[in-house]
Amino acid sequence: MSELSQPMPGRGPHLKLALCFGVAGVIATLLLFPYLLAMMPLKFAMLRQPWWIVMLLQSAQSGVLCLLLGWLGLVLGTRYGLDAPWLRAWVYRQPRDPAARPHWFIGLALGMLAGWLVIAISRLLPHPAATAAAPSMGWAWRGALASFYGGFVEEVECRLFLASLFVWLLARLNRRRARPWTFVAAIALAALLFGAGHLPAAFAAGMKPAFLPISRIILLNALVGAVTGGLFWKWGLEHAMLAHFGADLVLHVAWPLAGSL
Repeated sequence: MSELSQPMPGRGPHLKLALCFGVAGVIATLLLFPYLLAMMPLKFAMLRQPWWIVMLLQSAQSGVLCLLLGWLGLVLGTRYGLDAPWLRAWVYRQPRDPAARPHWFIGLALGMLAGWLVIAISRLLPHPAATAAAPSMGWAWRGALASFYGGFVEEVECRLFLASLFVWLLARLNRRRARPWTFVAAIALAALLFGAGHLPAAFAAGMKPAFLPISRIILLNALVGAVTGGLFWKWGLEHAMLAHFGADLVLHVAWPLAGSL
């Protein structure tokens, strides 16, 4: 995929694949709520509506966003080689490109390595304003469910849509040609926005709005986003999803379990 420098036809079926992203977004958001309920109990206690109504509304909204942003990302990105080739072949019953080889183990290993690197940096550079969940078995199973949200929803929104959008915009500034620097810049921008997207949840969980904790949230999450973005560019969205899922399993399952031993 990275060898592509000129746009390819962006036409072709996208809607059915985007619908699959929408369904996955609804399911992943439903699975996220046990984690949110445990992390922000006071916030949910202050809601005027029952929490299950909020859960259904948020899940429906997430599904619509994944459908629309996924479709737009496919329209913008496939012309530059940014796609979900294995899911596309499955959804449309198409034969896969024999030259495209999956690298599932490498993708999962890189994602898990990124997760451990985030933990290592956090331990080396602690900050009193940063909040963390108490390690326990309860957090581990909630974290396992929440990992599907990162693997599906966040990758559709931040990699398939944002990275593809930035590649498309930068290519238009370069005679519609996407050079390697175009992809690198797009991946970096999408990763930083992905990191910033974690700030509202951090504030809701009690983090104080100060420079150091904000920088930590953005940069540590951007590290994971850079890894998944590179995999998206090289091998497709499925590898980015698997890597993100692996990173979240380390951060939200393996680390809480290690702390509870």
